[in-house]
Amino acid sequence: MAIVKPFKGIRPGENLAEEVISLPYDVMNRKEAEEMASEKPNSFLHISRSEIDLPEVDNPYDKSVYEKAKENLGKFLENGVLIQEESPALYIYSEIMDGRRQTGIVACVSVDDYQNNIIKKHEFTRVEKEIDRINHFDVCNANTEPVFLTYRENRKLSSIIEGYVANNKPVYDLIAEDGITHQLWTITDEEILKAIVLLFDDIPALYIADGHHRTASACKISEKRRAENPGYTGEEEFNFFMAAIFPDTELKIFDYNRVVKDLNGNSKEEFFDKVKKAGFKLEEKGKKEYSPKCKHEFSMYIDGKWYSLTAKNEIIPNNVIGALDVSILQENLLSPILGIDDPRTNKRIDFVGGIRGLKELERRAESDMCIGIAVYPVGINDLLEVSDNDLVMPPKSTWFEPKLGSGLFVHKL
Repeated sequence: MAIVKPFKGIRPGENLAEEVISLPYDVMNRKEAEEMASEKPNSFLHISRSEIDLPEVDNPYDKSVYEKAKENLGKFLENGVLIQEESPALYIYSEIMDGRRQTGIVACVSVDDYQNNIIKKHEFTRVEKEIDRINHFDVCNANTEPVFLTYRENRKLSSIIEGYVANNKPVYDLIAEDGITHQLWTITDEEILKAIVLLFDDIPALYIADGHHRTASACKISEKRRAENPGYTGEEEFNFFMAAIFPDTELKIFDYNRVVKDLNGNSKEEFFDKVKKAGFKLEEKGKKEYSPKCKHEFSMYIDGKWYSLTAKNEIIPNNVIGALDVSILQENLLSPILGIDDPRTNKRIDFVGGIRGLKELERRAESDMCIGIAVYPVGINDLLEVSDNDLVMPPKSTWFEPKLGSGLFVHKL
């Protein structure tokens, strides 16, 4: 059963949330972060991407970067840009994008639940990205950004959240620069806190939607601190990490598309012929943007035209991982025809989040790449099933939007 715990959150001071909030640390490069934080001294990017304040340091993983993040976090607290709750709280967090709302609970969750597979994963992690967040969280002595979790909706829990939102004003209600509305309610009422904690105790599993590296890093910090404190009780803050937890019914997964550098020595005609022989039905759709209409259909852009690719039944395996469209594409086209054996390491492939639209696939195919392939989005039920079966999706399978706002809550370890 899932453990959630109120915590003394660190969040923006009064009327400062709009100045503090930023996009998550990993959706931009250094130059973009510098531009976003330009003339914004209270932007959380000074903590999450503190290398922007060290122009003389080229390595974003240099020790000085983490020390600068710690220094900036201290300054934000000292100057009242960030404040810490006086008593433990849970938070209701709501985001609105294009008229669609997702509302969940921000809480601390248990490291032990992750280790015991009550918090389930669906991706492998990369060591270098884990080390980065381990150093960042450890030096800052805080989870500076939450993990994005989901669960199968519990109507009693949803009713409590809906009732609280209907009868209380949010402490923040703002529209960020990307057009996403962010609202936050603070819950300190003991009876409501107890009710929410007990309801989560009835939920059999939580699932990582986004933030596998942050989760793994938080757990390794906990292991490190447990080793340093052999008399630990299990109640210390380092036994928990911060998460924003949303019901599955309110989430939307976008497509995660592919662009490839070349046709692996094939002419376009040879490539098309191999695609057909590999088990795809190929149809030309013209110059107008064309997106997949259903599962097992792909769209492809090459030489100024769009094509539909539909996987025939003979190449659709009867298992949850093999039947994912990203798997079908990898096993039947990217690897055998285009020579992309390992999409994690191959430099001839890149990935484009569906939020960027088909125009971005066209732009990339006409500039630094050769071909763009759009994939029908993975369903939330597929993600839950993969996780329940302790399986792992291919890399770059899911893209969630909206992203969580960074800087609205911090958990001190």
